[in-house]
Amino acid sequence: VQVIESGGGSVQPGGSLRISCEVSGYDDVGLCMGWFRQAPGKEREGVAAIDSDGIPTYADSAKGRFTISQDRVKTTMYLQMSSLKQEDTGIYYCGAERCTESRYLLRDFVNIKNWGRGTQVNVSS
Repeated sequence: VQVIESGGGSVQPGGSLRISCEVSGYDDVGLCMGWFRQAPGKEREGVAAIDSDGIPTYADSAKGRFTISQDRVKTTMYLQMSSLKQEDTGIYYCGAERCTESRYLLRDFVNIKNWGRGTQVNVSS
């Protein structure tokens, strides 16, 4: 399984950014995908996840500002980020794993075996 993120960059506070994740080589059912970020000096944390039924789950920090979506074949996932804050800065990693509901992927992300290399998001003035 190959996981590739793209679309990171720098943006001012209050701005918007969209990042993408493409998964290939997955030949099982029930693929869930999620975004997880790691700020400098902090542990990785869940941001948002989506399951094979298209049901999303968001961390409290992302609710109302971020929107997760996927394409029709459900191998590419997007995270539209708006009203960005400096504390959103970090490396955003895409994780893909079989799961039953997106909330489990977000909660138990330590069990994810398929990770991308990450894409950097910088929010600063």
